Parts: sequence; structure tokens; C-alpha cells
Amino acid sequence: MEDPVHLPPMLMLPVGVVRSSRGEPLDDGWGGLLSTIELSQERFTVDAVAGLCDFSHVEVIYFFHLVPPETIESGTRHPRGRTDWPRVGIFAQRGKARPNRMGVSRCRLIAVDGLRLTVEGLDAVDGTPVLDIKPYMAEFGPRGEVRQPTWSCEIMQHYYE
Repeated sequence: MEDPVHLPPMLMLPVGVVRSSRGEPLDDGWGGLLSTIELSQERFTVDAVAGLCDFSHVEVIYFFHLVPPETIESGTRHPRGRTDWPRVGIFAQRGKARPNRMGVSRCRLIAVDGLRLTVEGLDAVDGTPVLDIKPYMAEFGPRGEVRQPTWSCEIMQHYYE
């Protein structure tokens, strides 16, 4: 197997952009936020979203465009800088200063209007490039018991309020 470090870089073009009243990436309060995803009219026709309205939720993959490359984390840190929580590796948390600055969010799909998707609870700010959208299907959810450390439950306590 080839070492991923030696594979060529990948080029990804955004499929759309987030339009939101929130312009700053705050840590909490994403719950009732309504956003619009405007899909590229140059790349897509309404055929691209045919049938999407039959789903209640979507998974949105996006790029943390406001994170400067020099702030990317690759080791351990205290989530949110809280020293009362343990130091954990970047792959054991969902912080935005990730190696490829990619975010994933599951959110409620409110409406599909042409190439405009209205969603609720998308934790991405205005202007965020959207890399992909997938319908959420229960069968892709976790199988078996889900476990997570106490600090991660604490971090999420007000995330969607």
C-alpha cells in the first residue's frame, strides 16, 4: 500500500456556498440557525437535486475557509483550550483547524428550491465553500452501541442550543 503522504494532492471544486446570517465561527448555538446552500449554476442543473426533497436530513461536507493554514493542528491539544479536558489528538476531536480543514455536518433539510437548499443546524458560516452534499440515510448511522468520553458530551452540551 502506498503511503498517503506520497500520493498526489487532490483538487476539489466547491459544489456551492453557504449563505447564513452567521459570519463568525462561534463554538455554540447552531441549533435553530437557518442557512441556504446555493449550488453552482455553472456546474449543475436542478436535475442534481431531483429526489433530495424526499429526505429529512442531509450531510454537508465543507471547507473551513477562515482557518489560516499556519494554524492547522496535527498533534494533541485541549479541546477549546480547556485544560480541565484532556489533551487529545486532532483526529479525536472535531475542531476546525484540522489537517485538511474539512467539516462535516448533519442538518435538517427544510426546503429545496431549484439549486437552493434551506437547512437548519448547519454549523458553517456565510461564504463557506460546500464540497459535497449527501442525503442522510439511517442505515449509514452507527451500528451498535455508541460510546464517547465525558468531555465530548460536555463540549456538545450547548452546541445546538
